[in-house]
Amino acid sequence: RMATLGTVYDAEPAVRDVDDVIADPDRAGGNDGPERRKGPKARSKWLCGSVNDTAAEVVAAVFDQAESRDPGHTRTWVALVDGAPHQIDLINEQAAARGIGVHIVIDIIHVLEYLWGAAHALHTTGDKTIEAWVARTGRTILAGGAIQAAEQIRAAATAAGIAAGKNKGIDDAVTYLANKAEYLRYDTALAAGWPIATGIIEGACRHLVKDRLDITGARWGLAGAEAVLKLRALRSNGDFDAYWAWHEK
Repeated sequence: RMATLGTVYDAEPAVRDVDDVIADPDRAGGNDGPERRKGPKARSKWLCGSVNDTAAEVVAAVFDQAESRDPGHTRTWVALVDGAPHQIDLINEQAAARGIGVHIVIDIIHVLEYLWGAAHALHTTGDKTIEAWVARTGRTILAGGAIQAAEQIRAAATAAGIAAGKNKGIDDAVTYLANKAEYLRYDTALAAGWPIATGIIEGACRHLVKDRLDITGARWGLAGAEAVLKLRALRSNGDFDAYWAWHEK
């Protein structure tokens, strides 16, 4: 059974542009351009995870935590996701029910994975231009051109003699970019100083799940796995002592 994880954190906006995320592969001197500005720095991180609760329950818990920090809904809310439609639907449902405006942004790393799938279909093994192609296409998407990138990939495939429906890597990338375009407005996100990657969730997957539940020889029942996730989340959030004091009453 899969674990569902969520996190809430505060961050001051950090304005960036395309060059701060992916260097221009065609710039003379390679990466010797201006020093890259860093993205928003997370603070006051809160984690939750469960193998027992539904995704809807985890998303509701995330909204509860976020709303406790901003009960008046005066702050800018940004939800980073991996692009799963059900996940996006749950966020929109919670936002509507609570009267909160939420900006949904798909993790750029997830998008780049699709680009690599298309890149391998369009380039031969060992082609040294593949990284530059991914960088150029990624920069187009970061500039707000997800639909343009999809069209470019399809045109490149046609030029290479690859028809629609004949290559999964290309078809998946084109479909994903076209269908998720409204959540790929990285030009807006970067200009507003929002985060565009879910590194904190990746870290949580390692800390809450993999380091304990995926060790060699381990055999976990559902109840045991759930208890471990809850306790590790409590400790990560700095709430373990308070929980233990309440439990001893």
